[in-house]
Amino acid sequence: MPTFRTTRQVRHAAGEMFDLVADVERYPEFVPLCEQLKIKRRAEGGEGTQILVVDMTVAYGPVRQSFTSQVTLERARLAILVEYLDGPFRQLENRWRFRAAGEKSSEVDFFISYEFRSKTLGLLMGAAFDKAFRRFAEAFEQRADKIYGVKSA
Repeated sequence: MPTFRTTRQVRHAAGEMFDLVADVERYPEFVPLCEQLKIKRRAEGGEGTQILVVDMTVAYGPVRQSFTSQVTLERARLAILVEYLDGPFRQLENRWRFRAAGEKSSEVDFFISYEFRSKTLGLLMGAAFDKAFRRFAEAFEQRADKIYGVKSA
């Protein structure tokens, strides 16, 4: 099962990075392979936790696949958990963690694990997914620079 993990030091506060990743409706503007994302449901959990059910469509060339996930936004812990609900995967999970690393910087930890149901689809899209996931953290850091401005260390 393919997995990818990266930890990056960024020049933005942990809360800013959490807010940026939590703003899932903006993903089609900058996230690799993300063509469309719609929130189906939004619910409040305890202690400031918000739970979203989202449909995401990813595209690579002529191939488009949509899937449904539950996104748990835990502001108090500066953590985001994405759990797969339905679509072309056998399994999909990703996690984000944000830790302060100074007043104007933070450490962003991104993890993803996935497996397609269809071996054919896995062969067709697997390399593109792997390449895109390796660019995810960088895409969010570039988006933060655009939204919040580039800060000196």
